[in-house]
Amino acid sequence: MIEYAVLTFGSLFAIVDPFAAIPAFLAMTERDTVQSRRRMARTACVVSALVLAVFSVLGPAIFKVLGITLAAFQVAGGLVLLLNSLDMLRAKRSPLNETEEETQEGISKEDIAITPLAVPMLSGPGAISTAIVLAGRAGSWVHYVIFYLCIAVVGLATYIILHIVASGARRISPTFMNVGTRLMGLLLAAVGVQFILTALRLPG
Repeated sequence: MIEYAVLTFGSLFAIVDPFAAIPAFLAMTERDTVQSRRRMARTACVVSALVLAVFSVLGPAIFKVLGITLAAFQVAGGLVLLLNSLDMLRAKRSPLNETEEETQEGISKEDIAITPLAVPMLSGPGAISTAIVLAGRAGSWVHYVIFYLCIAVVGLATYIILHIVASGARRISPTFMNVGTRLMGLLLAAVGVQFILTALRLPG
């Protein structure tokens, strides 16, 4: 259970990657007050956590309708994580999380909480795929409790980070953020490979 908890929290936190979202968050809320930034950060983190939780519940039903096995989805999810991790290892924000067009659109919006901040920046295709795969690996109700607690903790940790930034701590060292992003990219690459290796051992 401890291993599952560490894997779940580490994978979700790495793929959500709140540190890499900081520059876009600041750019899109440049004209907003501190209170507005905090409110948008809070709303975005709640919405992104709900999105991950809902898709993790609907995942099995979607698989059944489309005739997709968990093993096939784990391979696909592993490939998505590997693609995402390659950008993170280069200290770049992956287009899987948000495109330049979405960032520019967010700059012109009055409220960016739900889109593009919550979706797709914090809970994009990579995060959703990871949540579905991790939920599929839960073997008991205890694992499900751990899984949803991890989603909540990741959402809380993301909010704390964005809250600090929104409160005026803008001068965060780019070197620190780049090192953190690269380390999470390395972790994400290992998780992606593990997803694929695990899928190869599952029945077709």
